[in-house]
Amino acid sequence: MEADRKMDKARIKEQVEIIRQAFGYINHFKNETFVIKIDSALISNNLFPVLIKDLTLLHSMGIKIILVPGAKTRINDVLKAYNIECPVVNGIRVSSPEAIPFIKMAAFDVSNNVMTMLAEHETSAIIGNWVKAKGIGVRGGVDFQNSGVVENLQIGILRKVLDEGLIPIFPNIGWSAKGKPYNLSSSELAFTLSVQLKASKLFFVNEHGGIKAQGFKIPQDAYVSEDGTISQLTSVQAGEFLDLNQEMEHSAGEDEQRTLISYAYRACKKGVRRVHIIDGLTEGMLLQEIFSSKGFGTMVYSNQHENIRPMTIADIPGVLSLMQPKIQEGALVERTTADLNERLGDYAVYEVDGTLHACGALHLFNEERTGEIAAIVVDETFASRGIGRKMMSYLIEKATKMRLNSVFVLTTQTADWFLQLGFVISTVDELPIQKRETYNKNRNSLILKYPISQERNKSEPGVD
Repeated sequence: MEADRKMDKARIKEQVEIIRQAFGYINHFKNETFVIKIDSALISNNLFPVLIKDLTLLHSMGIKIILVPGAKTRINDVLKAYNIECPVVNGIRVSSPEAIPFIKMAAFDVSNNVMTMLAEHETSAIIGNWVKAKGIGVRGGVDFQNSGVVENLQIGILRKVLDEGLIPIFPNIGWSAKGKPYNLSSSELAFTLSVQLKASKLFFVNEHGGIKAQGFKIPQDAYVSEDGTISQLTSVQAGEFLDLNQEMEHSAGEDEQRTLISYAYRACKKGVRRVHIIDGLTEGMLLQEIFSSKGFGTMVYSNQHENIRPMTIADIPGVLSLMQPKIQEGALVERTTADLNERLGDYAVYEVDGTLHACGALHLFNEERTGEIAAIVVDETFASRGIGRKMMSYLIEKATKMRLNSVFVLTTQTADWFLQLGFVISTVDELPIQKRETYNKNRNSLILKYPISQERNKSEPGVD
């Protein structure tokens, strides 16, 4: 019974944290613009109505939604029905003048279906001809005929549509100044919309989920989840990913993934804060990616998604909550609000979008020019991401800048981890006098020391 109660409390705590995170994100994203490209394969799937429901929920929260539904599957079906062949060269459909009326019909058919499903949830949407396009022309000896690229968008009209509370829907069709229709890439259209509208987020919602590491060369320090998905890339890492895999031969599916990283990289370089590549066939994945700090697809980001910063008074309740499980395990000495207030400047926190996931402290002993690194705690849901190492690196760098000679730690359960980071075994006699006098012999903590060279700079190895 006692074990069941503990499990119930753990579940309640987890649910409360999810709710807190969600409310924080709702306030953060209100009036922000999200451009969402939906792969055509999802639109005929049984779970697509659930995705539509989630989109209407986002819209009701005050997020400005722009939809770009892919129409590849529907176009293929229509062209096959009318016995029209349009070869695909380097991933681009050669759209003949004979085929373009049917391509246009299929594209608008998909957009109309999406608009109808939104209306079923009492959400107003509008389809417009807001895209000016031009022909691709001849590339590598191939005339792409009525296949085009985005030349310009009617941004002023779009902003008015968004301000009126409507969801604009973009078929993958654009027109020249003389009214000639062109078949466009839905992904390129979504990319251009996100850049020109200065969207905070661009989503590529597909049937495969995030980018899989298998088959690719991965930049150093890129985080790969347990299922093999590249979870996060900074814009710099995304550029490295493209360079590393530029000359490699890949399957068609891998080429598509590489293309998505290219769009994400260029979008971030042009001001879009984050690009998400996610699975549309898993129920609720869009909401999970937006309202959870963990995320389940691939995110490419240009702003500082994760950062370590000094603790503030407002952080103290969150830090105490973070510490509590480790205190109960006996791995951490208990601290109070008064303790943290008294040493506020010693603490740092690791924050992801307003939610605390780790903490640590550097306590100074000025006479001996040394410091104690203490209270290193990482939220269990983030434990595999190397955040403890990042926190240690931050605190050691802080000690270096303060020109300390060394830092030490007291630990009962994690000595091996500290030894891997470059710490060495030390003794009570080597502790600062003040710490030696208060050393708890009953707790019998191991003492480990990390020497700091005055010449060492933060780019040198030690803890990474």
